[in-house]
Amino acid sequence: MCNDYRQEVEIASIMEDFDDLEINIETPEGVPEDAPRADIKMTDVAPIVRTANRDPGNRRAVGELVNRRWSWPGARGKPVYNFRSESRAFTSGRCLIVADGFYEFTDPLPGEKRKTKWLFTLKDHPWFCIAGIWRAHPEVGEAFTMLTMDAGEDIAPYHHRQIVPLAPEQWAAWLDPTVPAKEVLRYLPAGSLPAVRVYPPAQPEAA
Repeated sequence: MCNDYRQEVEIASIMEDFDDLEINIETPEGVPEDAPRADIKMTDVAPIVRTANRDPGNRRAVGELVNRRWSWPGARGKPVYNFRSESRAFTSGRCLIVADGFYEFTDPLPGEKRKTKWLFTLKDHPWFCIAGIWRAHPEVGEAFTMLTMDAGEDIAPYHHRQIVPLAPEQWAAWLDPTVPAKEVLRYLPAGSLPAVRVYPPAQPEAA
């Protein structure tokens, strides 16, 4: 499952896309500084959009953009960076994890010692959100984790489980805890998540 993802999109672009979708984004802790990163790993701090208090008189979905730690310590001390979504309602603590790619790892290629690293992106949009939840932990404070489900057609050749990337039209629904989780946590159409090998890098074709 995913323990490494990428976020290189500018915060201004994130805000504009949410506004285009009529999702109000608040920044109660100030606008996070742009810090493009090719690799965000467990315990790193990264931007999320989480459900904010909703104004009954405002029909627009409301979220707040904050920086939080990825993963909290589990019962045995191991980081909870992924969380099974099956048969859970998630009526509170929902969040959108901002990303423009995520990685999966497979066995090393012949002659290699390191695992093969693959980058998945969203075919029809330069960035996307991953379905997540957040909670307060007595040791590390507020932290988030990524939701997972059985692998769909795009991910199955690389891993038996996958995180849940959400297309833009799903973002508002995930921020609304009254929308049943099962209506949002669905597979994207096959071919939506193309994979590119990052390591070892592909050799250029001979001229």
